Order: sequence, then structure tokens, then C-alpha cells
Amino acid sequence: MANELILIVEDNEKNRKLVRDVLQFRGYQTLEAETAEEGIRLAQESCPALILMDIQLPGMSGIEALGRLRADPKTKKIPVIAVTASAMTHDRQKIMAAGFDGYQMKPINVKEFVAAVREMLDRK
Repeated sequence: MANELILIVEDNEKNRKLVRDVLQFRGYQTLEAETAEEGIRLAQESCPALILMDIQLPGMSGIEALGRLRADPKTKKIPVIAVTASAMTHDRQKIMAAGFDGYQMKPINVKEFVAAVREMLDRK
């Protein structure tokens, strides 16, 4: 359907721009945060349809941020996809065990990334 609001939580400006540009080109609205704390605040304020969360963030990690989102009744049902450079099998298992709804490796494969976003939004 597109036009859904997607929150991008990513501290690297180039990665954030790539994800934003890809999503906006596909018709999605985007919100952006550079830190987990800012991402949590924006999620609480705007209730996005999906959150794309980096794992390695300054201060609070993406895994810790997910825990806080899941603990809040207002944000606990928002699907969250981990977008990370942590590509080792045990990293992926740890990330998925933390409760993420999906996993995308960096650098992103645009076609796979867009398909994963659409699939996650269609699940709701």
C-alpha cells in the first residue's frame, strides 16, 4: 500500500540517507533518529507502522531499545526490523532471540530490503 510511516533509527548519516531515499522513492513516509533514546521518543509520539533499528548505536544499543519499546503498551506491537552489520550467525541468533521481527544485513541489498519492509507491513 505504501504511504505508511517508517521510523529509521540509525547513527550513520550515509546509511540513514540510503534507507530514507529508498523508502521515500517507494512512497513511504519516514522519520529519523540518530540514537536509540530519540528513536524510542519518536516511536511513542508518532506510532510508526514499522521501525528499522540499527543495533550498534551510541549510548543505548538497539537491543536495549527494543526491550524498552516492547515494555511500553503504546509501542509494544510495532514491528521492528534489525538493520545491522553484525552478520555472524551467532549475532543473528542473538538479535532474533531478543525479539526483533526481522533482520537485514548492512550494506543493504535494496531489492531484498524493500521486499522485507513490504512483507513486514503486510503482516499487520
